[in-house]
Amino acid sequence: MKGLLLVLLLVIPVQLINAQATDTVKVILLAPAEFQSGYNSKTGSMLIDVREFFEYKSSRIKHAVNMPSSGNLEFSADTLKKNKPLYFYCTSGFRSKRVAKFFCSKGFGEVYSLDGGLIAWKKAGLPVEKKKIRRSFLTLWIHFCPLS
Repeated sequence: MKGLLLVLLLVIPVQLINAQATDTVKVILLAPAEFQSGYNSKTGSMLIDVREFFEYKSSRIKHAVNMPSSGNLEFSADTLKKNKPLYFYCTSGFRSKRVAKFFCSKGFGEVYSLDGGLIAWKKAGLPVEKKKIRRSFLTLWIHFCPLS
Protein backbone atom coordinates (compact mmCIF):
# COMPACT_ATOMS: atom_id res chain seq x y z
CA MET A 1 0.00 0.00 0.00
CA LYS A 2 2.81 2.42 0.91
CA GLY A 3 4.55 1.50 -2.36
CA LEU A 4 1.43 2.37 -4.37
CA LEU A 5 1.06 5.66 -2.56
CA LEU A 6 4.71 6.48 -3.20
CA VAL A 7 4.33 5.69 -6.93
CA LEU A 8 1.23 7.90 -7.16
CA LEU A 9 3.02 10.75 -5.42
CA LEU A 10 5.85 10.51 -7.94
CA VAL A 11 3.73 10.02 -11.07
CA ILE A 12 1.03 12.66 -10.56
CA PRO A 13 3.40 15.66 -10.21
CA VAL A 14 5.30 14.57 -13.32
CA GLN A 15 2.02 14.34 -15.26
CA LEU A 16 1.00 17.81 -14.07
CA ILE A 17 4.36 19.29 -15.09
CA ASN A 18 4.06 17.71 -18.55
CA ALA A 19 0.50 19.01 -18.93
CA GLN A 20 1.58 22.53 -18.01
CA ALA A 21 4.46 22.46 -20.48
CA THR A 22 2.26 21.43 -23.40
CA ASP A 23 -0.53 23.88 -22.47
CA THR A 24 1.77 26.89 -22.77
CA VAL A 25 2.31 26.27 -26.49
CA LYS A 26 -0.86 27.31 -28.34
CA VAL A 27 -0.83 26.60 -32.05
CA ILE A 28 -4.15 27.10 -33.78
CA LEU A 29 -4.83 24.68 -36.62
CA LEU A 30 -7.09 26.16 -39.28
CA ALA A 31 -8.98 24.56 -42.15
CA PRO A 32 -8.07 26.02 -45.57
CA ALA A 33 -11.00 28.47 -45.81
CA GLU A 34 -10.43 29.73 -42.24
CA PHE A 35 -6.70 30.02 -42.90
CA GLN A 36 -7.30 32.10 -46.03
CA SER A 37 -9.88 34.40 -44.45
CA GLY A 38 -7.80 34.81 -41.29
CA TYR A 39 -4.67 35.73 -43.21
CA ASN A 40 -6.55 38.14 -45.47
CA SER A 41 -8.43 39.87 -42.64
CA LYS A 42 -5.66 40.43 -40.08
CA THR A 43 -3.58 43.55 -40.60
CA GLY A 44 0.14 42.94 -40.66
CA SER A 45 -0.17 39.17 -40.80
CA MET A 46 2.62 37.19 -42.40
CA LEU A 47 2.08 34.15 -44.61
CA ILE A 48 5.05 31.79 -44.34
CA ASP A 49 5.77 28.72 -46.46
CA VAL A 50 8.11 26.46 -44.45
CA ARG A 51 8.85 24.06 -47.33
CA GLU A 52 12.25 23.92 -48.98
CA PHE A 53 12.92 26.47 -51.72
CA PHE A 54 12.69 23.86 -54.51
CA GLU A 55 9.12 23.09 -53.32
CA TYR A 56 8.21 26.74 -52.85
CA LYS A 57 9.38 27.81 -56.30
CA SER A 58 7.11 25.34 -58.12
CA SER A 59 3.84 26.32 -56.41
CA ARG A 60 2.82 28.38 -53.40
CA ILE A 61 0.04 30.44 -51.88
CA LYS A 62 0.19 33.97 -53.32
CA HIS A 63 2.15 36.46 -51.18
CA ALA A 64 3.80 33.73 -49.10
CA VAL A 65 7.36 34.20 -47.90
CA ASN A 66 9.67 31.19 -47.95
CA MET A 67 11.26 30.28 -44.61
CA PRO A 68 12.40 26.64 -44.83
CA SER A 69 11.92 24.62 -41.66
CA SER A 70 15.46 23.29 -42.17
CA GLY A 71 16.86 26.82 -41.97
CA ASN A 72 17.91 28.96 -39.03
CA LEU A 73 14.59 29.38 -37.21
CA GLU A 74 16.29 31.04 -34.23
CA PHE A 75 17.48 33.84 -36.50
CA SER A 76 14.04 34.15 -38.09
CA ALA A 77 12.36 34.33 -34.67
CA ASP A 78 14.74 37.12 -33.66
CA THR A 79 13.94 39.19 -36.76
CA LEU A 80 10.13 38.92 -36.83
CA LYS A 81 7.81 41.07 -34.72
CA LYS A 82 6.15 39.05 -31.97
CA ASN A 83 2.89 41.01 -32.08
CA LYS A 84 2.15 40.15 -35.74
CA PRO A 85 -0.02 37.13 -36.64
CA LEU A 86 1.98 34.36 -38.31
CA TYR A 87 0.36 31.89 -40.72
CA PHE A 88 2.51 28.83 -41.48
CA TYR A 89 1.95 26.14 -44.09
CA CYS A 90 3.80 23.27 -45.78
CA THR A 91 2.79 20.34 -47.96
CA SER A 92 0.88 18.23 -45.43
CA GLY A 93 0.79 20.32 -42.25
CA PHE A 94 3.44 18.39 -40.31
CA ARG A 95 6.38 20.77 -40.75
CA SER A 96 4.26 23.90 -40.36
CA LYS A 97 2.82 22.65 -37.08
CA ARG A 98 6.33 21.93 -35.77
CA VAL A 99 7.58 25.38 -36.83
CA ALA A 100 4.46 27.04 -35.38
CA LYS A 101 5.11 25.36 -32.02
CA PHE A 102 8.68 26.63 -32.13
CA PHE A 103 7.50 30.23 -32.71
CA CYS A 104 4.96 29.90 -29.89
CA SER A 105 7.74 28.80 -27.57
CA LYS A 106 9.66 31.95 -28.55
CA GLY A 107 6.83 34.19 -27.35
CA PHE A 108 4.84 34.84 -30.52
CA GLY A 109 1.21 35.39 -29.58
CA GLU A 110 -0.81 34.62 -32.70
CA VAL A 111 0.47 31.55 -34.50
CA TYR A 112 -1.57 29.54 -36.99
CA SER A 113 -0.88 26.43 -39.04
CA LEU A 114 -2.77 25.23 -42.12
CA ASP A 115 -4.32 21.91 -41.15
CA GLY A 116 -3.60 19.44 -43.93
CA GLY A 117 -1.17 21.82 -45.61
CA LEU A 118 -1.09 22.67 -49.28
CA ILE A 119 -2.70 19.30 -50.07
CA ALA A 120 -5.85 20.35 -48.18
CA TRP A 121 -5.64 23.86 -49.65
CA LYS A 122 -5.67 22.51 -53.22
CA LYS A 123 -8.36 19.96 -52.39
CA ALA A 124 -10.56 22.85 -51.17
CA GLY A 125 -10.16 24.46 -54.59
CA LEU A 126 -8.19 27.46 -53.31
CA PRO A 127 -5.70 29.15 -55.65
CA VAL A 128 -1.98 28.52 -55.81
CA GLU A 129 0.62 30.53 -57.66
CA LYS A 130 2.62 28.37 -60.07
CA LYS A 131 4.82 30.94 -61.74
CA LYS A 132 8.44 29.74 -61.56
CA ILE A 133 10.76 31.95 -59.56
CA ARG A 134 14.48 32.05 -58.92
CA ARG A 135 16.11 32.88 -55.64
CA SER A 136 17.75 36.25 -56.10
CA PHE A 137 20.36 38.00 -54.02
CA LEU A 138 17.63 40.31 -52.68
CA THR A 139 15.55 37.33 -51.58
CA LEU A 140 18.55 35.87 -49.77
CA TRP A 141 19.31 39.22 -48.16
CA ILE A 142 15.75 39.67 -46.88
CA HIS A 143 15.64 36.09 -45.62
CA PHE A 144 18.97 36.00 -43.81
CA CYS A 145 19.68 39.59 -42.74
CA PRO A 146 17.83 41.28 -39.86
CA LEU A 147 15.79 44.40 -40.47
CA SER A 148 16.98 47.45 -38.57
